[in-house]
Amino acid sequence: MKHNNCKIIGITGGIATGKSTVTSMLIEKGYKVIDADKIAKQVVSKDSSVYREIVTYFGEDILKNDGTIDRKKLGNLVFRDEYSRKKLNDIVHPHVLLTIKETIKRNMEKEKILFIDVPLLIEEIDNFKKYGIVFDEIWLVYTDEKTQLNRLIRRNDISEEEAIYRIKSQMPIDMKKRYVTRIIDNRGDKKRLEEQVDEVLKEII
Repeated sequence: MKHNNCKIIGITGGIATGKSTVTSMLIEKGYKVIDADKIAKQVVSKDSSVYREIVTYFGEDILKNDGTIDRKKLGNLVFRDEYSRKKLNDIVHPHVLLTIKETIKRNMEKEKILFIDVPLLIEEIDNFKKYGIVFDEIWLVYTDEKTQLNRLIRRNDISEEEAIYRIKSQMPIDMKKRYVTRIIDNRGDKKRLEEQVDEVLKEII
């Protein structure tokens, strides 16, 4: 897929490294961000074909009283079992990738830069290529594993054991550094994070 004059920039990180904070900053600055997680929530909405496939495979125990998918219950299942996680990804990801591709097509004439926020971008990079989605740059929102662990426990109100399971289910954050164009270091405060975002934006514009 040719981008014309529009730059496609992927934003990734590890769980609880501060990726959403960076994308919020970009949105506030007027940039368009395509959020893979939001798209994933839309494609599994109640009574969609994806929803039915997930319920058929994982059973009705993963549903809330209103019939919608309980993401916490489903998360607890898949973070502990690699096969289940792969199965869920196989069901959901093709629909997410197709929606991302269509959203890029709709927006690339009017935007100079399109940001795509994808938690598992490096792990999924080959699938993006299959759908013709090519990134001009990939930014990694980085923090060390100890900070990541503490933030995840606080943010999700989960045990240390549960947080470790979730972090271990992803590629180690230090390994991700090898695959990216730029690293945004989020070990400091929010002010320092925003300064880095501004610096990087100046460089690419």
